Amino acid sequence: MNEYRGNETSFSRFLRAIAARTGQLLNYADIARDVAIDHKTVKSWLSVLAASGLIYLLQPYHNNVSKRLLKTPKLCFLDTGLCCYLTQWPSPESLASGAMSGAILETYILSELLKSYWHNGKSSYFYYYRDLDQKEIGLVIEEGDTLYPIEFKRTATPSKTASKQFSTLAKLGKKLGHGAVICLCEKDIPLSRDVDAIPIGYL
Repeated sequence: MNEYRGNETSFSRFLRAIAARTGQLLNYADIARDVAIDHKTVKSWLSVLAASGLIYLLQPYHNNVSKRLLKTPKLCFLDTGLCCYLTQWPSPESLASGAMSGAILETYILSELLKSYWHNGKSSYFYYYRDLDQKEIGLVIEEGDTLYPIEFKRTATPSKTASKQFSTLAKLGKKLGHGAVICLCEKDIPLSRDVDAIPIGYL
């Protein structure tokens, strides 16, 4: 822990910088610049936060079928209560109307899904999908030879277009399982034969 002594102020700035980037692509250079530390320190401190379960690096899904996929992980600050504190959203009302509401909601959903796997002793093969054409899927869960696509939406009335990118996974050579749009709806809503809207309250 010697590397942290005398660096409390820098580490506090680092935590705030990480919290403010939840749900975003990990960029070591941006973090190092904003906190005024070097890349090696950023990677070292991130590894500590990941090992402690405070952050999760959501890796991009890719295989040998497609080379036109983004390779950068997403940074997720799993303790969303602490994330709100560090980014100064003091109440649910201020957060709901704030610029980070969508990112924190997505992080919360991912956190709850991860915990459901971890608490049941299951390995979590979680990824996101984004290709160079900007087609993106918020979460892809891989189980065996099947991919299950999931989107996160801050709405109580999701449209059928919420899952429009799910079909892009077909080119990856895997089976496509039943998809879900996790949102603020109050009950299950079938959006298509293969996709349901699911309330966040189920998590």
